[in-house]
Amino acid sequence: MSRAYLESIARKYIDEALIHEKAGNLTEAAKAYRKAARILLTIVSNNPSDPLSSMYREIAESLKKKADALEKRLEGETKIAVRSGEEDDYERVAKEFVLEEKPPVTFDDIVGLEEAKQTLFDCIVYPSKRPDLFPLGWPRGILLYGPPGCGKTMLAAAVANEIECVFMQVDAANIMSKWLGDAEKRVAAIFRYARRRSAEERKPVVIFMDEADALLGVYEHELGGEARVRNQFLKEMDGLVNKGRDVMVYVIAATNKPWRLDMGFLRRFQRRVYVPPPNLEARKMLFEHYTKCIRLAPDVDFDELARATEGFSASDIRDVVMEAYLITVRELFKSGRLDDEPRPVTMSDFKRVLARKRPSITPEMVRLYEEWSKRFGSTM
Repeated sequence: MSRAYLESIARKYIDEALIHEKAGNLTEAAKAYRKAARILLTIVSNNPSDPLSSMYREIAESLKKKADALEKRLEGETKIAVRSGEEDDYERVAKEFVLEEKPPVTFDDIVGLEEAKQTLFDCIVYPSKRPDLFPLGWPRGILLYGPPGCGKTMLAAAVANEIECVFMQVDAANIMSKWLGDAEKRVAAIFRYARRRSAEERKPVVIFMDEADALLGVYEHELGGEARVRNQFLKEMDGLVNKGRDVMVYVIAATNKPWRLDMGFLRRFQRRVYVPPPNLEARKMLFEHYTKCIRLAPDVDFDELARATEGFSASDIRDVVMEAYLITVRELFKSGRLDDEPRPVTMSDFKRVLARKRPSITPEMVRLYEEWSKRFGSTM
């Protein structure tokens, strides 16, 4: 790689660090500073005789000192927090993660993905309604992996509406704290609260972890807090397996990068389900689904639209429909006839949108997911 290219990456990490530091996210800022320093030192090692090498080395050292200072600041703030008695009780902490209003999504709203749906029924819905039919128990951890925009989050939301349950949503943003040691306490509080609610109220609790790789992934450079959080999750998930039938706590994790997950977690997720991009038939069904609420001209051909959207995710197809409809809305406003209804969306409108929109999923991405699925995937 050229020096100019490496310099651009280092600048990107420095800018990212400055943004995190300004926002008070000191953990991420320190990580970004260290990444920038490492790249600058790579430039030095690749070009030892370059007259600028000494400058790069000095900048790298200053960035590492900056990261060290941020980490010491975090440690000091943690001690102050503990002395001040600011640690919350576990129930009040855990309630921050409970969604009081469940997402308005059902399995009927999800087009295709029949294998993933069936896995969730087999692992969560059926055991929750008739635990007596499962004498050997059932899985407590389900990992949904695949390209972004293909329905992983919607699947988890649909589970919450299929059964009467407590739904808790967890991600790196609401778990990781600027107080060192606080993140693993939050994890412990979440699982303790989930076990208590499930046992006392005899109802399932679903803990949904979005972008699980950000919490459970392994990275080359990380602070001690990330490892402690991972270990706490491992401990809590091991505890779920050993609980009896009265405790129905499930963990659904979603990730676009399953290869970054710690191998220990893969073993805890007894069901690992690939959520693929929509195939030809599913893309046609998605166009039919998303156009139900708008007027269409007779020339709209769903088969042709499905063929033209190879590599599009479900989210991409929804965006295509929205943009095509927006063309008609824009025309209505510009005409000044605001009391009228937009004209029907035509095939030409769809083609205009598709002419400038590119698929978000490449064949290379699909092959990567399929290869990982062959090695680690697991379904019923």
